[in-house]
Amino acid sequence: MSQFETLGLSPSVLKQVLALGYDAPTPIQKEAIPLVLDGHDLMGLAQTGTGKTAAFGLPLVDRLREENGKPAPKTIRALILAPTRELVNQIAGNLRDFVRGTPIKVGSVVGGASINVQIKNLNRGTDILVATPGRLLDLVERRAVFLDTAKYLVLDEADQMLDLGFIHALRKIAKLVGTPRQTLLFSATMPKQMEELARTYLNDPVRVEVAPPGRTADKVRQSVHFVEQSDKAALLRDCLAETPEELSIVFSRTKHGAEKLMKTLVKHGFDAGSIHGNKSQGQRDRAIKAFRSGDIRVLVATDVAARGIDIPGVARVYNYDLPEVAESYVHRIGRTARAGAEGEAVAFCAPAEMSLLRGIERLVGIGISVAGGEPWRGGHEDAPRGRKGGGRPRGEGRPQRTGGRGKPQGQPDRNRRRSRPRRKPVAA
Repeated sequence: MSQFETLGLSPSVLKQVLALGYDAPTPIQKEAIPLVLDGHDLMGLAQTGTGKTAAFGLPLVDRLREENGKPAPKTIRALILAPTRELVNQIAGNLRDFVRGTPIKVGSVVGGASINVQIKNLNRGTDILVATPGRLLDLVERRAVFLDTAKYLVLDEADQMLDLGFIHALRKIAKLVGTPRQTLLFSATMPKQMEELARTYLNDPVRVEVAPPGRTADKVRQSVHFVEQSDKAALLRDCLAETPEELSIVFSRTKHGAEKLMKTLVKHGFDAGSIHGNKSQGQRDRAIKAFRSGDIRVLVATDVAARGIDIPGVARVYNYDLPEVAESYVHRIGRTARAGAEGEAVAFCAPAEMSLLRGIERLVGIGISVAGGEPWRGGHEDAPRGRKGGGRPRGEGRPQRTGGRGKPQGQPDRNRRRSRPRRKPVAA
């Protein structure tokens, strides 16, 4: 007997749950599923990797099957918004597992894929549409899809959508979705702007919080190496060489840095791939597929993938560059220790990143254990204030700026315009 039977799901959905191998619901599923089935608007706070997709997906499928409707061309019955292409594809894949053997159709639209193919698919009508906000608005403007028939709206990883600047898109989309509707908002953190969004678009929501915001996965062993920025690549190669058969994700701060690091690893004999914003959707999909199958063992990524990869076999996450936003650390290391497994998160901290490390430790509420090196003397106060990710400390090897216009005192400014005598006006 599955513990899901106590949550109120219908026998047909329970049958599919058992077929997928689900046994015990996670805390967010246990709290959220009965509330969604009862029709409540919901604000769910839970760290990444806790099973939020099933928490809203299973009761949503149950309610749509109960209504037994059929979407007209270019219309949808439910809309799910997510911040990244990877997360959209992951959610859509899970939902297709949930609706297998039923007439419910699940569609997905993301940037970087053929918009003409998406328009063709939407023309047939869609029960559940999973989308990134930007591409969805493009399709709405082309009149390829109408949202006013949707009676369910789900905002997944809503805080990251705000971080990526989607607030105006979310407001615009929310006004287009049909009313009355049931709105579900899921997030790992609850910034002030999120609370304002919830007050505007949720109707008397029930708040469910199963883990304090910022709390990291219980089964993730965390450690930090104190290392100069220029020595990080060599240290990463040494760490990866110790466990060559395990799957590892390496997070880089920039797209250029991720690609350069991946090529360096390949040059040194590692089976590595990369995903970042400069890759096409096809390239990103192929890299994740190769990583999932084990054809590549190391995936170098930017934060675009921090919440979009659900691969239970990831043993280690390396924070090659510490994130500038502390919450991103939680989402990054949530890529390991999934589905009840254990995992390890290793951070590399250069002198200029000491303040970022302190912010992460304050957020997660622990002091991260030192695996190598010595903490930079004096903490972040003594850390070089150089460019992001390291580099020469500001002011090193430069003359002191004491004169105007950024010039050292006593040196002429060749760019300054010479004064000219004023001309007398010519009489008309």
